[in-house]
Amino acid sequence: MTTLSRLLLVVCGLLTFQSGANAAEPLIVAHRGLLIHAPENTLANFRACLELRLGFEFDVARTQDGHLVCIHDATVDRTTNGTGKVSDLTLSEIRKLDAGSWFGPQFASEKVPTVEEVLKLVAEYRLHDVLIAVDLKAQSVGRDVVRLAEKQNVLQQLLFIGRTITEPELRQEIHDASAAAQTAAVANNAEEFAGALAAKDADWVYVRFLPSREQIKEVHHAKKRAFIAGPTVAGNLPKNWRHAAGVGLDAILTDFPLELRHALREQTHRK
Repeated sequence: MTTLSRLLLVVCGLLTFQSGANAAEPLIVAHRGLLIHAPENTLANFRACLELRLGFEFDVARTQDGHLVCIHDATVDRTTNGTGKVSDLTLSEIRKLDAGSWFGPQFASEKVPTVEEVLKLVAEYRLHDVLIAVDLKAQSVGRDVVRLAEKQNVLQQLLFIGRTITEPELRQEIHDASAAAQTAAVANNAEEFAGALAAKDADWVYVRFLPSREQIKEVHHAKKRAFIAGPTVAGNLPKNWRHAAGVGLDAILTDFPLELRHALREQTHRK
């Protein structure tokens, strides 16, 4: 049995799901993938998300020789058996590292994937209704990610976050690369909501607080969508998840995507 098969058996044992889910439910975005069940930012992890009809968030960094790779930290120390800054290592050096054993011996063959590999994987599941959040960690990578996504015909499934949510010039760079690219502007609290909503260069409002139904109606009236992340939903917080779904948020980013789906299904069955 392959590593992926074992992972799917584990997560399916934790949660059953039906493909005909309520269309009104928010899209679920798994932070760095199924963080609790597999090594973050790896293809095995992301494939499991896609098989389960879950979106995911991944991080983009640039190697010393200019390649785009998927890794969260500025260094490889925490999630591989190597050391050093990503920006000081070549792609060849990074690809020699083991990105799975730190999590468990069954993932010993996992590598740090390139962004192109991640987008090729998403393309295999193009018909699934999932949202892929792209956290741009490195400088000047937005245009390159857009081009790679266009090559795989998956740009419509991506939402650019990370530095994008606070940097209008980066949002402009991404939209200059393609008018079809989706970006977000952040509202850390209710006081910042109006400014984020008014951002003409943002297609989504990225909230870090629990908004009201009226605020989400404003987002939709403006022909935008709403994405929530941060401490109010990242943890195992069913009450907050139900609030987010109840007021009409379009997508939720969390460390507990399987538990979130279970909470949403329970809420649907109570109606």
